[in-house]
Amino acid sequence: MANTATTVREGRPANGLRVLLTAAMTALSLPAWAEATLDCRTGPVKKAYGATQWLIYSCSDGKSVVVVSAGGPAAPFYFVFTPKPGGGYRLIGEGTGTKAATDAAHADLSKLTNADVQTLIRQTKSVPH
Repeated sequence: MANTATTVREGRPANGLRVLLTAAMTALSLPAWAEATLDCRTGPVKKAYGATQWLIYSCSDGKSVVVVSAGGPAAPFYFVFTPKPGGGYRLIGEGTGTKAATDAAHADLSKLTNADVQTLIRQTKSVPH
């Protein structure tokens, strides 16, 4: 995937994020219907992982979560939690942020339980639009 910087304005992802997320979903080998209908713009909620700020968005499937760097040494970078068949979540990440910052965030995100991811989804849905 090409290096694509994403701009976030007023808490909403720019069109570049939608392209980036579509490419990420394709890389996960999701079915074609999921690629066409998954919309990850609910939120954001601001959180810190690996001592870096991140913007958390949930997706239209009610199960997936996108974690986008909010600037700093991790930018540009994103992680995606997607449900695994049979339960649990798969965590992938991509971008060109510094390895130290993104590795630290990955370590924190990897510790999240299924219940933690569900809590993030509920939190994003409570953000006023």
